[in-house]
Amino acid sequence: MPSFEVLYQAAALCLTYPDDDFRARLPLLREAAPQLREFTDHAMVTPPQELAAHYVQVFDFKNHHSLYLSWWRDGDTRRRGMSLVRFKDVYRAHGLEFTGEELPDFLPAVLEFTARTGNTGLLLENRECVEQLRTRLTDFGTPYASVLDAVCATLPAEPTGARP
Repeated sequence: MPSFEVLYQAAALCLTYPDDDFRARLPLLREAAPQLREFTDHAMVTPPQELAAHYVQVFDFKNHHSLYLSWWRDGDTRRRGMSLVRFKDVYRAHGLEFTGEELPDFLPAVLEFTARTGNTGLLLENRECVEQLRTRLTDFGTPYASVLDAVCATLPAEPTGARP
């Protein structure tokens, strides 16, 4: 697979809450990852409060657009706990300890892990979850869908009948 580390890191930043640090990084993100320009151009011209309100509307209400990958596969069940342990185990196997405020299956964390290590395993294992989120974001009509479009475009085609 070609090297997409910069794109994954930039996508991770685009999918986090758009605070002042996010806004300060926008010009760099725009130049570093041209695949994300549709989103970064939108974010640059959208007033900060409006962009923040949109982020909350898209990602923080219910689970219709959950950035937590295990939610797409396991929902709020006991199985999800084991899935979260799996994410932590993969991080640990690569010498990283997950210490974020978010859960280890948070898509921006998975993208950052992939960018830092070059290991696409978690992303590929959760391809179906990422695709479901991408479809929901597209149907919702949010510019965040273009970020997922760029990420999904880097993933190799899934063989017919294959399951993650």
